[in-house]
Amino acid sequence: MFNMALSLFLLLSWCSLATAGVVNVEFKFTPFVGDPSKADQVETMPGTASVFINNVQVAEQEVSRKEVPVLFEEREIAPAVWVPAQSLGPALRKGKNRVRIEFQPSDSTAPYRAQLRWASVTDQVTKTEDAPNRIRETNQSGEGVDDRKALGRVIFEREFIADFASDLPWHHYPPVTALSDKDRQELASLVKERAMTFKPNFGGAYQILKNNRNIILADVKKLKCLDKAYAAGVRIIAQPPEKLDFVITGNPEVVVQGKMGELFKPLDPKLFDSITDDTVQMCAGMILSVLYPPRFVVVRSPSGTWEVAY
Repeated sequence: MFNMALSLFLLLSWCSLATAGVVNVEFKFTPFVGDPSKADQVETMPGTASVFINNVQVAEQEVSRKEVPVLFEEREIAPAVWVPAQSLGPALRKGKNRVRIEFQPSDSTAPYRAQLRWASVTDQVTKTEDAPNRIRETNQSGEGVDDRKALGRVIFEREFIADFASDLPWHHYPPVTALSDKDRQELASLVKERAMTFKPNFGGAYQILKNNRNIILADVKKLKCLDKAYAAGVRIIAQPPEKLDFVITGNPEVVVQGKMGELFKPLDPKLFDSITDDTVQMCAGMILSVLYPPRFVVVRSPSGTWEVAY
């Protein structure tokens, strides 16, 4: 009877796992010094981590030196960099994707270890018996870890499937393999035009923002945070054409960025601090970061027109 009940439980658990849908894939990266198999804390290695999805850089994060906990029986290190694929928006493809994390330590002569963990997040909680009389509940599957000894720069890459991602038309555009002088001029014009949207009545800026699902445009207009930032003297400038860098990714996307520094910047950053209303300052800061990101990702439509993808 007991064997029959156990068999039924395992069958139900397997069926639940088989029908569970993946709604996210998470990647956790930590460079560290210490032994997580023995200690309850390790020390993160300071440096800079860059995250790429499908050869397009989506984030850059400074990692500072600090103590972080080692968690659970799996001896999982608290992540220094956390990449939930679901948050990557249009950068993510429906189907196969590749994540790459590059880490450059501040001290390239000091040895350390680096760890990448991954797991798929499902829309159901599954139960498994991982020890006698102990049932484990989880909404994760496909868990894995890559742990390495390192000295200097280290690179982790991993393919993953994201059937939960949106399938956008430009995902199917042909890859861009070369840029002409005309292409570079048109892309420089796109950058200049975006900088020029920061001016009253902000119609161009609002047109861009209306397609962003994370922004309630009516609230932005009601607060008039762009108007108040402009009144405080804030102005946005773009890198000139001769200081632009164009990165061909091997995909439809081309990355437009500054050779030195970010693509856009305020003419006088100190004027932003003169906005005394904290709510207005926070609103303006968030909206300006959306309108004027560190880099542009652009695609060329079948008609030959360049478009900002994100």
